[in-house]
This record gives sequence, structure tokens and C-alpha cells, in this order.
Amino acid sequence: MAKTLIAFYSRRGQNYVDGSIRNLEKGNNEVIVEKIKALLPDADVFQIDTVKKYSPDYMVCIEEAKEELRAKARPQLTAKVENMDQYDTIILGYPNWWGLPPMAIFTFLESYDFSGKTIVPFCSHEGSGLGGSIRQINMAAPGAKFTAGVAIHGAAASHCDREVKQIIAQAE
Repeated sequence: MAKTLIAFYSRRGQNYVDGSIRNLEKGNNEVIVEKIKALLPDADVFQIDTVKKYSPDYMVCIEEAKEELRAKARPQLTAKVENMDQYDTIILGYPNWWGLPPMAIFTFLESYDFSGKTIVPFCSHEGSGLGGSIRQINMAAPGAKFTAGVAIHGAAASHCDREVKQIIAQAE
């Protein structure tokens, strides 16, 4: 029986939203994942998180993330998915930072064999859409099948029902 995993990275706290820095109780992707899970109750959820935390200050976090990007870092994750073999479809959510997912997404993708699995990417963004993220995650998960992906404006995360339906349609 086919199983679905919803894996995502999300940043709570200070975030750039519609041109200003705001404090978010839940990160945009966390909000989106809750909507997906409500429509796919049998799916499992895995939050991708790093051992070394980014600064809570948004401007400092940006510099930390840029340094990781320049170094092509693969930050250590706090947990691993047990029994990844049981999943046929992985819905993968991440923020778009400078046209790419955070480096933790690459750590996640490079930690498993996704051969024959379908990856349904979605990203939250503040204007850059999917950027070059699909091409980059394709290279990090050889053998996986990728759908077109869905870009969701981060400021619209709380009311992105149409986009959530697109994600689920790509996962079916």
C-alpha cells in the first residue's frame, strides 16, 4: 500500500513577510503542512530541523544562511526518518532562500535513496516563486521522480487552499 510522507522545513519567529519583518508563531511551511495533513490524514509528517539553530534575529539568520550556501554546507539534522522505504511519495516543503531551499533540505535529500519515489516539492516565498529549487533538488535526489512543484507566497500561507489542492493533486 502506498504511503505518503510530508517532510518540511519551516522557520518560526522573525521572518520577512510582505516587505517587513514580522514575528510568526508558526512558520509559513508549518501552516501549509497543517492544511495538507488535514486533507491527507493518513500521511506521516516529518519536520526537518537542524542541530545548530539559526539566530532568532532575522538579519543575523540571513547572514548565517548565506554563509551555509556559500560553503555548500550540509548541516546536521536533529532526526532521521525511520523506515523511509515504506514511503512512495514524499511531499517536500521548504522556504525559497535566494532561489534555493535551505541547505538542510540538501542534507535531508542526500541522506536517503529516493530511487523510484515521487517527490512533490512546494515552497513558500516572498516573490521569487520556485526559483531554481526544482533543478537543484533534482540533482540531490537522483532516481526520484519529481512533479512540477507548487510555489506559495508566504504571506498567503494561511489562505492557500487552492495551492494545497494542487500539491495533493500532484501527489496522487
